[in-house]
Amino acid sequence: MKKRFGKAFIWGVAFLVLWLVVRQVPLAEVWRVLAGLRGWQIGLLVVLNGLVLLGLNGRWWLLLHGLGYRLPFGSLLGHRLAAFGVSYFTPGPHFGGEPVQVLLVERQHGVPRSGAIAAVSLDKTVELLLNFGFLAFGVFLVMQTGLLGTAVGGQTAVWAMLLLLPPLLYLWRIWRGGQPITRLLRTVKLGRWETAVATSEAQMHLLCQQNPGALLGAIGISALTWVLMIIEFYAMASFLGVSLSLMQLIALLTAMRVAYLLPLPGGLGSLEASQVWALGLMGFNPAVGLGLSLLIRLRDVLLGLLGLWWLGQRLRVAWERP
Repeated sequence: MKKRFGKAFIWGVAFLVLWLVVRQVPLAEVWRVLAGLRGWQIGLLVVLNGLVLLGLNGRWWLLLHGLGYRLPFGSLLGHRLAAFGVSYFTPGPHFGGEPVQVLLVERQHGVPRSGAIAAVSLDKTVELLLNFGFLAFGVFLVMQTGLLGTAVGGQTAVWAMLLLLPPLLYLWRIWRGGQPITRLLRTVKLGRWETAVATSEAQMHLLCQQNPGALLGAIGISALTWVLMIIEFYAMASFLGVSLSLMQLIALLTAMRVAYLLPLPGGLGSLEASQVWALGLMGFNPAVGLGLSLLIRLRDVLLGLLGLWWLGQRLRVAWERP
């Protein structure tokens, strides 16, 4: 009962925030902004997002390959979308789908659980490292330029740097042969997970030592994917009639990343508020911020639903097997 109440409360807060944002922006103005999109512009955005997805999937594929598991790229892309769908519709800062990735590569491709956990753990660690690195850079940039006024201060910058430390320290400990998660499980007496996680962290250490090119390649792919995401975001804003400088673009992306860290499903409400608020402070039409949020929301919901469909198909096939 408490769990249901908690979920209902989170969804209620999300819709309340969304309603407060929407009521401040004339919907007719938002529609006018979106109606200006051309077919070729939508097609270009689809292509750019496709490249981003290929980059994200390529990082996971490369890490699995580095661990000795050669899996079909297309199937992995479906598994990643399934994980995204679970994470997107789950309250929290885009977590929750990782067990789905482990389950699918284990059940569908025969990868040992320890290997599946190792690949997903490294993939998530590299992702967090790049995401929080950009967030820390963006916060410091906003502080220096004052693009968002005094809303972003030193305390926010400190939190951004603290977020960067866990994935950085974890990767360093794995590289040195440490097993931080295994030790944590041993401390809290979760013995049934200890063996699998210990084996996974041992495999991660072997990859770092014997095949560092796979890890460095994954980091390089992540950096390239971030460049593609920035280009995609700039194209969205440009197509909606807003010409952003590089500093403004990074500030707007930083506001979006902070919004996704809040414990709301898919950043519902917080994403819209961040874009309306940030563009308003920069002197642009807030309706563009809501229009931009709706484009992002439509893209992510469609991808999330596609991922859940893929997951449903894989589970149906598994159940039908004798």
